[in-house]
Amino acid sequence: MSFEAAVHAQAIELDQISLDMTAAAGSGHPSTCMSLGHLITVLMFHTMRWSPDEPDYPTSDRLVLSEGHAVPIVYAACAKLGVKIGKDPDNRRPMTIEDAMSLRAADSVIDGHPNPMEGFPFFDAATGSLGQGLSVAGGLAEAARLDGIDKHIYCIIGDGESREGQISEALDFIVDRRLTRVLPIFNCNGYGQTDKVSHQQAAERTAAKLEAAGYTVRIINGHEPEQIKAAFDAFVEMPPGGDKPMAVVAKTVKGWGSSLMQGSGWHGKPATGDVLVKAKQELDQRRAELASSLVTTDSFTIEPPAEAPQQDWSTGDMPTFSETMKKYDMESKLQAGRLATRQAYGLALRALSHVNPRVVTLDCDVSNSTFADMVRKDTALAGRFVECKIAEQNMFSVAAGLSAAGKIPFCSTFSKFVTRGYDQIEMAMNSGANLKIVGSHSGVSLAADGPSQMSLPDVAWFRALSTIRDHKGGPGCYVLQPSDAFAAYALTAAMAEHDGMCYMRTLRPETEFLYSEDTVFNLGGFEVLNEGRDVLLVASGYMVHECNKALNLLDRAGVSATLVDAYSLPFDTDALLDLANKCNGYVLTVEDNYGASLGSAVADALAESGDAFTLRQMYVRQIPKSAREPEEILQMLGLTAKHITENALSLLGVGAA
Repeated sequence: MSFEAAVHAQAIELDQISLDMTAAAGSGHPSTCMSLGHLITVLMFHTMRWSPDEPDYPTSDRLVLSEGHAVPIVYAACAKLGVKIGKDPDNRRPMTIEDAMSLRAADSVIDGHPNPMEGFPFFDAATGSLGQGLSVAGGLAEAARLDGIDKHIYCIIGDGESREGQISEALDFIVDRRLTRVLPIFNCNGYGQTDKVSHQQAAERTAAKLEAAGYTVRIINGHEPEQIKAAFDAFVEMPPGGDKPMAVVAKTVKGWGSSLMQGSGWHGKPATGDVLVKAKQELDQRRAELASSLVTTDSFTIEPPAEAPQQDWSTGDMPTFSETMKKYDMESKLQAGRLATRQAYGLALRALSHVNPRVVTLDCDVSNSTFADMVRKDTALAGRFVECKIAEQNMFSVAAGLSAAGKIPFCSTFSKFVTRGYDQIEMAMNSGANLKIVGSHSGVSLAADGPSQMSLPDVAWFRALSTIRDHKGGPGCYVLQPSDAFAAYALTAAMAEHDGMCYMRTLRPETEFLYSEDTVFNLGGFEVLNEGRDVLLVASGYMVHECNKALNLLDRAGVSATLVDAYSLPFDTDALLDLANKCNGYVLTVEDNYGASLGSAVADALAESGDAFTLRQMYVRQIPKSAREPEEILQMLGLTAKHITENALSLLGVGAA
């Protein structure tokens, strides 16, 4: 059988399996799958260097399915090839057609969209929230280059999703970074969910945009095996490190092979009953026209990946904060007793990168403000800093790709701009990404730049992730708010040691040291700065310092207060409840962001205990404006030490002093 006939026959079989899978599930996207049958066949049965027995082998070529709703066509190929599946890497088994028919079932690893954490290691990241896959592919390529592995990464992108801005971010990133081992493949079938795609996403217009962006582009018929093979062969034959990446624009037919499944109205709709029977009959007829006999997987040869190189991932001991300050000629700052937590983060990241070879730093054109430039400027760390420019969504998905390849990515930008990547961050969490996010210039202490630069709802959003369990059993995300440089330095190291997502807020202004090398900071912990008997103050970040000032004012009024630096969400609930009970159940929370954040976490803990407590929350209750100094904006928002004192006295029913 000729290669062309073999591809047609195999693609048609995959299309039919996709039809059966989605019919069995009662949902899915078979018409999109049918537009990809030939592309997937050539990729997975011929072009890619990989092993179905070890689908996540380090040197294997990778396939990122950005249009994740088309995943049944990949599942169909994996079932035919017997790709190993299962959550336990030591107890995987070959996938079967029977497995494929369990698509979307609650007890099945064959999930509705690509998800490696559910037991499908062929994929590196969860996709399906459209527009993110090409960035993940870029992260995989970055990791391969760092590890000296020459592998190819293929990314299939729908024409409708190509309108997402993140696709443009990723395309620019690939050109900037010369990631010529990434091949974007645009599946131009002409239809979105509701109707035809815009002319702006037509094949010819897409190709023109790609060429203008700096790509060598091949426009092919996505159902002609020889054209597909020639395009993929040209990509494989490109020398590494070239100046110009390649892209493929594949003209396809949504619902190819069945006239019943084409046109509008079939997106996300399985064929059932007579339509299913007739669609499969039409595909059988196409097989008879295009292939002389049935094909088996033996008709193809899959080249195995190269042997993985030996890597030394051993880590050294992290120097102390004081040692690092002295090493980098900052002893005067150490003696002054004040340093911005953002600068402490930069110091920690630089020290950490020297002792942990898996750490990679990413930033979005603000590294001289986040202090991630301490890594960028260190010549001994060449290649370990990735400049993503002003494209935060791309950065977070690139980091997910880096994490999938075994790296520990630290992503930094202003906390305000982190909010642009909420979807990407959540998808990275779903993927099991070991992602570390650091937002600087947090809260209202930024002052002068005003609310367009202040992160105010970020704690509430990340706190929501802290309330759930990830696939490894830990919090979906730790939310960290260090109040001084010692805490920021130590928590950066703790983030790297934790296998899971973390978000840390750092501050623009310098703050005085509250701690020393003797203090141990743990994810999930808190620090007691003062113990009293009348009221419990719970604060985080910058507001710990305001509460510290309030202690003296309360003392003058005859009130003894306990002050907790709640630097972590979640925190030790039982320990906090003990402190609250010692203060007769009176609790005041103080934070410099919008509500539903630290105060709400404390409220949940108090309510779930079933005991009687009286809680008052202080947070930003109006849209702020700019002010020249942090003290001015705290005054404007009613968050100064004086306001804290007044609220505490009111809570206790005591008149102001």
